[in-house]
Amino acid sequence: MGYFSHETAVIDERCAIGEGTKIWHFSHIMSDCTIGEGCNIGQNVVVSPGVKLGNNVKIQNNVSLYTGVECEDDVFLGPSMVFTNVTNPRSGVNRRDQYSKTIVRKGASIGANATIVCGHDIGEYAFIGAGAVVTKTVLPFALVVGNPARQIGWMSEFGHRLEFDEMGKAICTESHQEYSLEKGLVTRIK
Repeated sequence: MGYFSHETAVIDERCAIGEGTKIWHFSHIMSDCTIGEGCNIGQNVVVSPGVKLGNNVKIQNNVSLYTGVECEDDVFLGPSMVFTNVTNPRSGVNRRDQYSKTIVRKGASIGANATIVCGHDIGEYAFIGAGAVVTKTVLPFALVVGNPARQIGWMSEFGHRLEFDEMGKAICTESHQEYSLEKGLVTRIK
């Protein structure tokens, strides 16, 4: 076993858990999920059957990842943020065959208490503000806030707001990486 799990964590059979991953107090890792290397799964986290987590995914306390959720490498999930997996849940109606897929792309961050309505992917390096309610797909590098979430800007891979000049170019203040904004999409150019 190349991962750590606290004695109060429950790990079901048929899970693949990568080297160096840490699973903390009262978390439940359910069957048939895949967790990459170097992940940190905080207290009271539920990872449902079939969920896939890439490498270096950081999940803060009180997060539930329901069947249909997939997080690529380097994703950050803030405390008590929420995923859904059915658009019209009813207690008396079984909709397990209607789970929607949600993919959180590489490097994206989702703030505390945000809600991601299922079926809406989060683009790479997107930044979802605390408390936002995401009801549509989020573009790569987009900064979204509010309820419903709306885009208010762009973020760098290092998590800094990008200010584009009249030529559609921006530089991250920390990494000095260069970005281009063309036709409503951001790409890193250096």
